[in-house]
Amino acid sequence: MKRIGLDPYIVAIMGMVLLATLLPVGGVAASDFAVFTKFAIALLFFLHGAKLSREAVVAGIIHWRLHLTVLAATFGMFPLLGLAARALPGAILPGSLTAGLLFLCCLPSTVQSSIAFTAVARGNVAAAVCAASASNLLGIVVTPALIAVTLRAQGGGGGFSWGELRSVVTQLLIPFAAGQIVRPWIKDWIGRHAKIVGRVDRGSILLVVYGAFSAAVTQGLWRQVSVLQITTVATICVVLLIVALLATVAAARLSGFSKADEIAVVFCGSKKSLASGVPMAGIFFPPASVGLMVLPLMIFHQIQLMACAVIAQRYAARPLEES
Repeated sequence: MKRIGLDPYIVAIMGMVLLATLLPVGGVAASDFAVFTKFAIALLFFLHGAKLSREAVVAGIIHWRLHLTVLAATFGMFPLLGLAARALPGAILPGSLTAGLLFLCCLPSTVQSSIAFTAVARGNVAAAVCAASASNLLGIVVTPALIAVTLRAQGGGGGFSWGELRSVVTQLLIPFAAGQIVRPWIKDWIGRHAKIVGRVDRGSILLVVYGAFSAAVTQGLWRQVSVLQITTVATICVVLLIVALLATVAAARLSGFSKADEIAVVFCGSKKSLASGVPMAGIFFPPASVGLMVLPLMIFHQIQLMACAVIAQRYAARPLEES
């Protein structure tokens, strides 16, 4: 078994947090950086649209029971679990971090790591591609709606303003649709330059993280969050992941899925996307609060990678004759 350690990308994100803590961008430069970041977010979702195969979306309809199970876990069970976290007293978990947990629970599943872990575990890779893609495609519309509903239920506001809705459309939906439209002409180029596209993808998120934490640091982020609160968030993230893993396994087995299908359900239904979450947070929330909002997501992301790596190895160790 491979040694499980920190994901290099998480290390890079932590580096951005440290850089923002020591050298936060501010003043006029912060305004210019915010405009640049908006273009980076739009480019990110354009690439997501260009990379997503229409055939994969269509093929996903064939195994509709599996995909409904994944979507029910991603956009049904998780938000309910997030709402349950409201019961924690504010002295332990302040409202801003509770909102961050709710935001985490409303996000779509990961794509790359869900598929990669499914492949390692000898699961149904085709189903994982369809399920993860469908989750991210629907997440562009469903996640904003869920955030509005859950934050209203938390008492955090009555939903999005027209300005916020316009940001969602201009920075997410339009670039994504544009990517889908031009995909026939650029998909070969994207395939040949996958590493460059990946760097742009991840680099965009690093920019958002640096800008978000710069704004948060200037507003006193690290004076608002204690070690106890960070430990509490990490503990809640562990509990969320355990519940999600057990629930997806149970749902797959009750539905009579094969072992390969079960693996796809487990890895697609229990994970949350950092790639989608960080840019969305930059659109949905004020700059000064984005750092707090994505902190639970960053913690959950690393926990899910380490846990799922171990689980994938255990699945892979099963006898070859098991379906």
